[in-house]
Amino acid sequence: MTLNNLPPLREVIAEHALNARKSLGQNFLLDLNLTSKIARMAGDLSGHDVLEIGPGPGGLTRGLLMEGARRVVAIERDDRCLQALAEITQASDNRLHVISGDALEINPLDHMQSPIKVVANLPYNVGTELLIRWLTPENWPPFWDSLTLMFQKEVAQRIVAQPGSKAYGRLSILAQWRCNAKIVMEIPPQAFTPPPKVTSAVVHITRLDQPKFEADRKTLERVVGMAFGQRRKMLRASLKSIHPNIEDVLLASGVKPTERAEQLTIEQFCTIARNL
Repeated sequence: MTLNNLPPLREVIAEHALNARKSLGQNFLLDLNLTSKIARMAGDLSGHDVLEIGPGPGGLTRGLLMEGARRVVAIERDDRCLQALAEITQASDNRLHVISGDALEINPLDHMQSPIKVVANLPYNVGTELLIRWLTPENWPPFWDSLTLMFQKEVAQRIVAQPGSKAYGRLSILAQWRCNAKIVMEIPPQAFTPPPKVTSAVVHITRLDQPKFEADRKTLERVVGMAFGQRRKMLRASLKSIHPNIEDVLLASGVKPTERAEQLTIEQFCTIARNL
């Protein structure tokens, strides 16, 4: 058995009774042309280990292996999928390593070697939390070279949003401070089984070796979190608990105290963090 000889995903799902479970945030992509296209959005995979979260029956997994990934490490919480994934492991000459468990609790790096890319159709219920973890490690640069991730379109738009837009917020700044991010494709609901109620989008995030602007990470995260936690308020109000003379700090940073969070650039937030 080779990757090209594996049965269609619909047959795999029927054979192993893999009806998608809402409780696990599952929506399966069955079109192998589409999953291969997503894999290609991650760039050249040869010479890379790839981390995949929530492979399900293995549609994207097959695409990653066929596009030349050196090794795919997939974390799957649903035990029902393990047999189907084992068949892919066998067909790929053991280039697939499956870890059974919760991606929020597992460190996959014991099973991987650099360079590493992350490519995943993330389960809706853990996608944003995983992204924030990958964007905010203690040390930079992180273990990954790039993230190619599928989200609800609304979340994808928040990742790439620019100042002044309603989508611009904490996630935009965390993603764009030390990375370049862009939406590379949209996927309609009918491409999934079962179809979700929303359009999905694939975001490609490439890490930079250094942040675009100097700032202490924890201070920046605190400023941004407080500013957008009360985004309708002026900064002198939303940030008043962070410093007794916050208006002076804002003025020294070249920021009007009457501005609101969504009006500030990432560079301005970094300047505030440095002055604090």
